[in-house]
Order: sequence, then structure tokens, then C-alpha cells
Amino acid sequence: MRIAVLDNRASLVVAGGFIDIAEASSGQFGPSINNVLASGEVFAAWVRTLDAPVPTLEELEVLQSDERLSCVSPTPRQVFAIGLNYREHAHEMGLANPTQPMVFTKFHSSLAGQHAQIPMVSDHTDWEAEMVVVIGQGGRSISVDDALGRVAGFAVGQDISDRHLQLLGSPAQFSLGKSWQNFGPVGPWVTTLDELTNPNDLAITCDISGERMQDSRTSDMVFTVAEVVSYLSNVVELFPGDLIFTGSPHGVGQGLTPPRFLKPGDTIATTIEGLGTLFNEVVAP
Repeated sequence: MRIAVLDNRASLVVAGGFIDIAEASSGQFGPSINNVLASGEVFAAWVRTLDAPVPTLEELEVLQSDERLSCVSPTPRQVFAIGLNYREHAHEMGLANPTQPMVFTKFHSSLAGQHAQIPMVSDHTDWEAEMVVVIGQGGRSISVDDALGRVAGFAVGQDISDRHLQLLGSPAQFSLGKSWQNFGPVGPWVTTLDELTNPNDLAITCDISGERMQDSRTSDMVFTVAEVVSYLSNVVELFPGDLIFTGSPHGVGQGLTPPRFLKPGDTIATTIEGLGTLFNEVVAP
């Protein structure tokens, strides 16, 4: 299934449009998506009773452009991000593959949704296409074998980065440089695992103003989704609606020769196989 947030209300994506979950369930689930995600199999069983028509790929392409689509998890308790988690991206940055997940955060106020405008806060504003994990029931000390069972689904994200602020100082402090307003768009919806063949082998691309800049597969990730979820849960408790930006493939602006960065008027189309496309536009700050 696919669960979207329209006008801050959890909605089921079906053929022909969206179903408001709280209204359809007479208040049993929603309107907060965190409530829906925490319900796990109970919610999934209720969805099966609806026998709602499944949207075709063509219908999904139309629905994902809806102007009402918000961030798929507007109020997560925690937002994690994993650095250098694609082998070729580490290489383009002149760095070795990490031996354990490199964790930082994007602060909650940076989150945005479909069609969010990205402010060019410096002349070193960069793009980073990412698959985002949305936590379901969460927990602590989750084993690798059990980790995917704690994941509600997946979404498309952009880890927009102000490279100037990100790398300012020694040692560099990543989080602020990645947390300007709208620097964390996530959308168009949460796609559950049963809709995917293998989340660890999905095509991921990013087009800047129509030019293909990133073109890879999630199979290039150093640490799989299950490994990342398990690693984090051994330190912190994961909660329904928490977001994990799982890393970006090669082709970011900082890694090009010469480097290239975003400018006002640029469009960003980020696509992940089976998850949809996230559309954003760069504007002057």
C-alpha cells in the first residue's frame, strides 16, 4: 500500500485519488500518520477489508503531482541521516568506504514535502538523492533479521546540503549545513515493503533542470537498510514516524570536476524505482 499525507492528514493512495484514513475508519486510525504507522498489521488488515482499487503506474504518476502532498512524516521524533553510504559516492569525494554507519541528523524544521521550494542559501547549495526509511513500530536492540519488520515503508528524499556551512570548522559539523528550511523534502508517500521486490536494489536517479546527474542503484549502499536500522536501535529507541535518510549515490555537485551547485530556477526531480518522484524547485533565499 501507499500512505500519503494530504493537508496534514494520513490518506490511503488508491485508484482515482486518496481516501482520508480517519474518516474511512471512523476514527480508528489517523488522522496523524504516526498513529497509522504505529498500528502495524492491525491497520494493514483494516486496509484489506476496504478492497480499494489499486492505482496503476500511470495513475500514480498523476497523483504524485498533487499540490496538497506534505512531508510523509511531518512530526517525527527523530531524523537520522547516514553519510557516505554509497561506495561510488565515497570514492568521488576521495574518501574510503566507512567501516560503520556514519550518522548525523537533519533537524526537524528542515523537513518539507512534494513541490517544496529549496532556498539557495549559499553558492555551494548541493543536491543528494536519498531513499528514506520510515519507521513503523520501532523499538530498541532490533536484530538485523528483524529490522525490516520494524519499517513501515520507504519514500523519496533529498538531503539538500549547504556545503559551505557543512564543512565550516574543524572537525566539520554536518547537521546545521543540512538543516536550512526545506532542506529535507520527503515524498510523495510511504510505500510499504510488500510493494517492492527488494529495497536494497532499486534504481535511484536525480535530474537537475532535466539533466541526469545521479544514476545508481541502492545495491551500491555500503550498509543495507536492515543493518542501518539495527545499528541505530542498539543506541537509541526508534519510534513510529522516525525518518532515516540512508545516503546518496555518486553524482552530487561537490563531487563533479569542476564542482557544480544549485542556482535559482533549477528544478530537481528525484526518482526511486517503485517509490515515485519527488519534485522541487530552487529559489532565491
